[in-house]
Amino acid sequence: MKKNVGGGDKTFRIILGLVILILGIIYESWWGLIGLVPLGTALIGWCPLYLPFGISTCKTKEPEAKQE
Repeated sequence: MKKNVGGGDKTFRIILGLVILILGIIYESWWGLIGLVPLGTALIGWCPLYLPFGISTCKTKEPEAKQE
């Protein structure tokens, strides 16, 4: 499983997941469990919805220049 969730995306997902989870607890709603989805994808670094679209927010490493 190749990672496709980058640093900024992870931060956003963690904040969003925690907010949804906390609101679910405050309002005593099962909808708060939806907050586990962005938290889970942030923690494992892979989003299944990105796969069919070929999206990746991970930074690509550029090869180092050769010194002669």
